[in-house]
Amino acid sequence: MSGFTHFDAEGNAVMVDVSEKGETERTATAKGSIIMQPETMRMITDGTVKKGDVLSVAQLAGIMGAKRTPDLIPLCHPLALSSVRVDLSCDPTRNAVDIEATCKLTGRTGVEMEALTAVSVAALTVYDMCKAVDRGMRIVDIRLTHKDGGKSGAYEGS
Repeated sequence: MSGFTHFDAEGNAVMVDVSEKGETERTATAKGSIIMQPETMRMITDGTVKKGDVLSVAQLAGIMGAKRTPDLIPLCHPLALSSVRVDLSCDPTRNAVDIEATCKLTGRTGVEMEALTAVSVAALTVYDMCKAVDRGMRIVDIRLTHKDGGKSGAYEGS
């Protein structure tokens, strides 16, 4: 095949066998944003969104999303996460809610997908809670910004 680890020699999808890997401390951080109308941003910061406290609900949703990653992404290993942190902050100059998620564990495989899923689910939750007033919101720039641990070592993105 093409060197992708989730396919065998015949092109069949497989879960990567990590049983021979050593356990190491692994961390990953992902970031993303959701851009909205100025009025939507004001409603979030003023706490007047009818569905409730947008940032708190999205934070909890992001944590839950990280924990449910193997249910959402085929071939992801179920992981015993030791820590999931999701932070949301409002940037009124850009009319954006910025989201950062960091996942940690000691194990045989990385937590990049969990961090990316946490950001994605948090952003989707902001959208869901605010869509009645702003269907034009844009979820943007979801990306891995940091990864450490395992054989491939550290990664620093922007």
